[in-house]
Amino acid sequence: MGRHKRNIKASGSSEVENPHPRVGVGVLLVDGSGRVLLTLRARPPEAGCWSIVGGKLDYLETLEACAVREAREEAGLEIAIEGLLCITNHLLPKERQHWVSPAYLGRVLAGKARNCEPEKTRDVRWFPLDQLPLNLTMTARNAIKAYGLESRPASSGRAG
Repeated sequence: MGRHKRNIKASGSSEVENPHPRVGVGVLLVDGSGRVLLTLRARPPEAGCWSIVGGKLDYLETLEACAVREAREEAGLEIAIEGLLCITNHLLPKERQHWVSPAYLGRVLAGKARNCEPEKTRDVRWFPLDQLPLNLTMTARNAIKAYGLESRPASSGRAG
């Protein structure tokens, strides 16, 4: 097992005694009404908080393919990737979690958002940008902030 020892929990999941960074890919989905799709996390990291759709990168999977796969698996949606919004250094020492989390902007091509993974996700819901829940994950806050900055019209350079 190398230098990392694992403890097997009663739930069957393993915990790394010497944790290492992992990659989790997210996608901010925005509908035609300007609402964003968020999922209420049932598991760490940040259990009980609303997040963008996303999950762990698989071996030899591209970041974009991971975002597309996670949208399908988590919310039942077929999506297209529009571009990279941001990368979050998702450091949660109290949870013994360290993630590098690129977040993409995505567009829904087909499907109706639903909770396809109730063991991992408590709820899946569209929110208007001006009515976001307060308990957002770090990655959701960063992606929404990046989207807001990207979607603003360029300033004219004049003070107003």
